Amino acid sequence: MIVLIEMALITPPVGLNLYVVQGARKSGKLSEVMVGTIPYVCMMLVMIVLLIAFPNIALFLPNALQ
Repeated sequence: MIVLIEMALITPPVGLNLYVVQGARKSGKLSEVMVGTIPYVCMMLVMIVLLIAFPNIALFLPNALQ
C-alpha cells in the first residue's frame, strides 16, 4: 500500500511531489519534471507486480526474525 501511495505522489497530474520538485528547481517546465519521473514509475510498477506475484518478498524479514 505504501508503494502505491508513493507512486501516486509522483504521477501526474496531481502528484504533489512534482510541484515540490518544480518549486525547488525555480526554472524549466513542469513537463520536464513529469518526464523525469517515468523511470521511477516504471520501477514501482515492476515492484508492485513482483510483490503481488510473490508476497513472500515482503514477508521475508519478519518471518526470518521469528
